[in-house]
Amino acid sequence: MKILILTHRVPFPQNGGYAIVVCNTIKGLIALKHDVSLVSLDARKYSGSGQDIKDELQDQINYSSYKININVSMLDGLVNIFRRKSNDIDRYYDAEFEKLLIRTLRQNDYDIIQLEGLFVTPYLSAIRKHSKAKVVYRSHNIEHQVWQRLAQQKSDLFKKSYLKMLARRIKDYELQQLNKFDAIAVFTTEDKSTILSYGTTIPVEIFPVGIDLTRYRPDFSKTEFPSLFFLGSLDWLPNREGIEWFIDNFHKDLTDGDLRVKFYVAGHNIPERFDDYEVMGKIFIQGEVDDAFEFVNSKAIMIVPLLSGGGMRVKIVEGMAMQKCIISTSLGAEGINFENGTNILIANNQDEFYHAIERCIADEEFCRNIGINARKLVEEQHEVNRVTRDLVKFYRVLIKGL
Repeated sequence: MKILILTHRVPFPQNGGYAIVVCNTIKGLIALKHDVSLVSLDARKYSGSGQDIKDELQDQINYSSYKININVSMLDGLVNIFRRKSNDIDRYYDAEFEKLLIRTLRQNDYDIIQLEGLFVTPYLSAIRKHSKAKVVYRSHNIEHQVWQRLAQQKSDLFKKSYLKMLARRIKDYELQQLNKFDAIAVFTTEDKSTILSYGTTIPVEIFPVGIDLTRYRPDFSKTEFPSLFFLGSLDWLPNREGIEWFIDNFHKDLTDGDLRVKFYVAGHNIPERFDDYEVMGKIFIQGEVDDAFEFVNSKAIMIVPLLSGGGMRVKIVEGMAMQKCIISTSLGAEGINFENGTNILIANNQDEFYHAIERCIADEEFCRNIGINARKLVEEQHEVNRVTRDLVKFYRVLIKGL
């Protein structure tokens, strides 16, 4: 099959959940001998210095990107308050990029066009007009739920009201789109149920996060025990909100209290103000690490204090593949067929997190067994080639119109 994947950000380097999911899908499709093209919006918010980052995957596909500016000025933010449409979606539309996309569609006879998330859906009408391909929408999150949950966590009345307004506008847009595709792919049972509850009449299928297990090689001899860590991109608001909640609630316990364990924070786009949390020899704010696998392998206990968001957390699946003992909220582990106390530990409030950490740092064998069971779960349900084969079957059914 000839497949086009459209993304709202460049998935290179593969340093976040969105990028990892996109690239693993492409790798799986290539392994099955399909012809894959990737067209990415290069949003300046995410491109850092603007230097192109080369990935070996680019040589195996037809790849192109287009720079756009999605930054919002203070004036734009004020104007947005009085608009009915969602500026959060509109800022990803670029007329010049659309012209280039139309040219690509006219030059290629695609079988499948997969839209990776809500932010590339403004180009759907152009795709429909210039291509006969089946269009699959992959919902990485129920986007408006992310904003609703963020609003629920805010105590500031202005911020809460503003986030609720954004959530309503995004929901209106999101629901208008759902029946415009040929099919929808989701990561979790919860997301499928939500989408169907909105009156969606097209096929909706679940395909969990798939990863290449050959890349995940745990080595306990290199692991510092006990040690606690967080790894995630902090340009995604739910991640930033979650880790701020955790540090605010546990800073004293980790520095002057009974939780005698070093805590490491790493990830993409960590704000400079996080340096204020650092305490020599106890709390380490490391920023973006050169080798995420090496970082994860060197630490023992992974925390995922997610309070909002949706979809499936790729970092949890990756942590499980590295045999990490993971402590997560129920929301963070959503969509993973876990068994609490067997292959993950679930903690939904401050007391539960405290007791879970306390138990883990006192019992290395318990942590190791949780990690071993976690790896088994990933091997059974998240191996990338298995997930991709199911996705291709789904494509074929769509093309045949069954």
